[in-house]
Amino acid sequence: DARQRHHGVTSSQARDQWLGTALGRLAFRAAITLEQHQAGEQFAALVHHHHVVRGLPSPHPRSVTGLLDREGIFGGSSADPDPWLLDALRRRYAEATTALNRCDQKQRCAAGMKPSQLVRDVACGEDDLQWTYGRLERLRSGLDALAELFGIVKQ
Repeated sequence: DARQRHHGVTSSQARDQWLGTALGRLAFRAAITLEQHQAGEQFAALVHHHHVVRGLPSPHPRSVTGLLDREGIFGGSSADPDPWLLDALRRRYAEATTALNRCDQKQRCAAGMKPSQLVRDVACGEDDLQWTYGRLERLRSGLDALAELFGIVKQ
């Protein structure tokens, strides 16, 4: 009921899992394509895995309990990651950030937030920004760059 009021949707639409994330809400409203949504989801997973494996703090922790658990404060420990996996993950993360940085460079004269920051905020941070036409265009360009890198083919 709260989701229905908050997002201005019908009761059946309120049950849609896409409304659970900022990226999903943009796809639900057709502000981004399914391919762009998929690229954002893959980028979010890549950032998450990169930070966990490298022992870096989450840029946007979901909960205090999750953060404490991940940091081993509740007594958990994990094995050291496979060096090959770590290297592959570093390379893939570097490729993704390079693709986003190229996108930023192409739009360096555009006012407002850079595509890389918009992608990070929406895919990893769950920020619901005020979506102006310019912001959406910059977000779409960043997601398109990631879709190309990840080999996501337009339907």
